[in-house]
Amino acid sequence: MNRLFAAKKPSGISSNHFLARLKRKYGVKKAGFSGTLDPFASGVLLVAFGSYTRLFQYLEVEPKVYEACLWLGAFCPSGDNENISKVDIIKPFELKVLSKNVENLQGILDYTPPKYSAKHVGGVRAYELARRGVDFELKAEQMEVFSAEILHYTHPFLLVRLELSKGSYARSWAELLAKKLGINATLSALERKSEGEFFYENEKALDPLKHLKIAQNWYEKSQSDIELGKKLCVDDFKIKENGEYVIKFEKFFSIIEILNGQVTYKLNGIKNADFN
Repeated sequence: MNRLFAAKKPSGISSNHFLARLKRKYGVKKAGFSGTLDPFASGVLLVAFGSYTRLFQYLEVEPKVYEACLWLGAFCPSGDNENISKVDIIKPFELKVLSKNVENLQGILDYTPPKYSAKHVGGVRAYELARRGVDFELKAEQMEVFSAEILHYTHPFLLVRLELSKGSYARSWAELLAKKLGINATLSALERKSEGEFFYENEKALDPLKHLKIAQNWYEKSQSDIELGKKLCVDDFKIKENGEYVIKFEKFFSIIEILNGQVTYKLNGIKNADFN
């Protein structure tokens, strides 16, 4: 089964365990997802079955939009609500002070990913090592914050909407804000609302051809050449400039690359799903 859809992962379960549920639900063996959600987080998880699992690199999944609730004054080593070890009673902030600091945390920011994250360390998820008490360090990285705004503030809880680049962590952004405010803070809830143009629609099947972020090209000879994986000549394509292109046919599509007059297959013979 080839299928692409946005699922909604509940909190308290890993993305892999949630994917296993979906595989059982739909009776499929091959499945994958884009943009791992930590077990603590909930929300949109872009899922693909069958051959569509090879398409993630060609889909636009930025920005990633989150609604994050910060508990001001609370401390948790993992930056979430799973093991809160300390709560400081702090005075409420003036909204203009919070707004100014939130506004200043936009653009390119330096940060260190949280140890309780889905980052891989030697082939193991960082959060698994952290829970085992293994000592390790994660490298400093950069994230791009396309926008950050306050949605609601009822002390000590601050709800913000974040638009982040791929691979960014809302928990790290919350840590940066806490440092600016001179307090402890942790996330009491985190929900991903969308990945790029993908949002939850009751697991509605999506046509990937409407979402590929590469241009369409046209092969001007027999489609059987591509169907059989034969060597292709650049002169037989309508567009001959360097780049990656999708070639669409009635029952399948392929992705090819033209580079300096040479044509190579990137993906071939991806069967179209039925959306009727």
